[in-house]
Amino acid sequence: MSEPLPDYLSQAPAVAARFAKIKERPVVLEIDHLGRQFAGEHGPVVALRDISFKVHRRELVCVIGPSGCGKSTLIRIIAGLDEPTSGRMLVDGKETSGPCPERGMVFQGYTLFPWLTVKKNVMFGLKMQGMADDQADQEARQWIDLVGLGRFADAYPAQLSGGMKQRTAIARALAANPRVLLMDEPFGALDAQTRAQMQSHLLEIWRNVDVTILFITHDLDEAIFLADRILVLKAHPGEVQEVIEVPVPRPRQLTQLNSPEFLATRRRLEELIHPRVEAHAQERLPIIRLTQVGDDVE
Repeated sequence: MSEPLPDYLSQAPAVAARFAKIKERPVVLEIDHLGRQFAGEHGPVVALRDISFKVHRRELVCVIGPSGCGKSTLIRIIAGLDEPTSGRMLVDGKETSGPCPERGMVFQGYTLFPWLTVKKNVMFGLKMQGMADDQADQEARQWIDLVGLGRFADAYPAQLSGGMKQRTAIARALAANPRVLLMDEPFGALDAQTRAQMQSHLLEIWRNVDVTILFITHDLDEAIFLADRILVLKAHPGEVQEVIEVPVPRPRQLTQLNSPEFLATRRRLEELIHPRVEAHAQERLPIIRLTQVGDDVE
C-alpha cells in the first residue's frame, strides 16, 4: 500500500528558508486590484476581476487556471499590449503602462524574423534601442552562447528545430535586459520531449541571469517543475483562487516528478482547476445512437 501524500502546504526546512529569503527581496512587479472588461452582445463581459499579487526579484511565478480564466489577457496587460479597465501595475514601485523594454515578452509562436539569422534576430532589438552594430553584435553573441546556440548564430529560423527557435526568442527578449520576462505558454507548441528539455534550459538560463519571470501555462506539471509560486486563477470571471508556494526543493530535476511533494502539489492543483462535480441528469450530454442494429462494439 502506498504511503499517503504529505500536505502540500508543508515545507522542508531548506524550502522554507528559501521562501523566507525570497520575501526579503524587493518587489519587482506588483499587480494591484486589476480588472478587465470587454463589451459583449448582452452587456459587459468581465474577463479579470480584482487581481492582486506581487513578484519578488529573481522569482519565477507561474500562472495557471482553467480555460477562460484570463491568463493570456493578464499577461498581455502586463506586457503593455492591452489596457486594464481598473487597477494598476507597478514595476520597481513605479506605476506603469504600455509596452516598455523593462518587460520582455516571449510568445507561444516563435515570432522570429525568417529573413534574419539567429544573431541578427537577437541584435534587432538592441539596434532599435540605438546600440552600435559592433556592440550589438558582441551583446547578441553573449546571449546566444547563454542559450546554447553559439554554433547556430548564422543559421536562419527555417534551419532550426522548434526548441532552438524558442531559445532564440528567449535570447532576443533577454538581450534587452528586462526587469521582468513574460512568457505566454512558450513551450505549448513543442513535443513532449523537447518541452521537457526547454523547461530544463529555462531553469539553467534563469539561474545565470538577473531576471524575474512570470510564466503562463496550462500544464500542471510544468508549473510545479518551474515555479517558486503558482498563481491559480478561476474562470468566469478570472479571479485569484489561491497562491501556492511550491514545496519541491531546488535545484529541480525530472526525477522529482514522482516525489511526494510534487504529487501533493499536483493533487491540490487538480482540486482547484478540475473540481469533481456531480452532474445533474439534465446537465449530461445527450447520447444519440448513429449506428445500425448489429453494429455494437461491446
